[in-house]
Amino acid sequence: MSIILNKVNYTYSTGTAYEVQALKNISLKIEDGEFIGIIGHTGCGKSTLIQHFNGLIKATSGGIYYNGEDIYDEGYSLKELRSRVGLVFQYPEHQLFETTIFDDVCFGPVNQGLSKNEAGLRAFEALKNVGLPEKLYYQSPFDLSGGQKRRVAIAGVLAMRPEVLVLDEPTAGLDPKGRDEIFEQIAQMHEENHMTIILVSHSMEDVAQYVSRMIVMNQGEIVSDGTPSSVFSHYKELEQIGLAAPQVTYLLHEMKEAGFDVSTSAVSVEDAEREILRCLGKGAWK
Repeated sequence: MSIILNKVNYTYSTGTAYEVQALKNISLKIEDGEFIGIIGHTGCGKSTLIQHFNGLIKATSGGIYYNGEDIYDEGYSLKELRSRVGLVFQYPEHQLFETTIFDDVCFGPVNQGLSKNEAGLRAFEALKNVGLPEKLYYQSPFDLSGGQKRRVAIAGVLAMRPEVLVLDEPTAGLDPKGRDEIFEQIAQMHEENHMTIILVSHSMEDVAQYVSRMIVMNQGEIVSDGTPSSVFSHYKELEQIGLAAPQVTYLLHEMKEAGFDVSTSAVSVEDAEREILRCLGKGAWK
């Protein structure tokens, strides 16, 4: 399973005084099972891009293919595509509306045509996958904390069993503890289910330790695409577009420039600490 974009352009309000080109000649391929972070400032085109993945927005020009099929072909089922490529919008808790958490998560599968029993089984599985305590299943979603509401919203998409899960700023507005818990849960889902996950964020440091590939956007274009360590190796270029690499990247590069025999590839505090201890000859991380 793969998503391919070939020279995709998208323009808002074409032919008006408000015309804005949001995407410029985007070409990329997302392979089955990848864990990808799409990074960039607000307004760089991240959210516009991901809404093309399941056909919510139609490209002004260019082609999009899912599993080798052109999603713009006549007769192609966009409804089927949207059940395979699940999208969780920013602040998804605003979309909760049922009287109980369990009913809210059942809503998607029921709309797919599943029986209530089948939908219920999927809801239990999805709520378990996002780590929500069973005692909360029959409470109102409006009684939950921000982080718990976010988990319910993610479960609502997971219950439809998508092949690709796209999350737009899934930790926006959460405190550090809630943010870390959501990221850990997403990483665990990827590890256990081998699902393709695309994580959109404006913070490089937050997602670097989880994803295996980072796509950096600026002004509607992809300016960098690679592993986190390879992207951060160009930290000076990132600074020129107003993005900052993780603090450990700056620390390790400063040590390298000072003459220490240290690798600059670490992207997490734990990896950096191990590398510094190795360099200083104080033994391995324990």
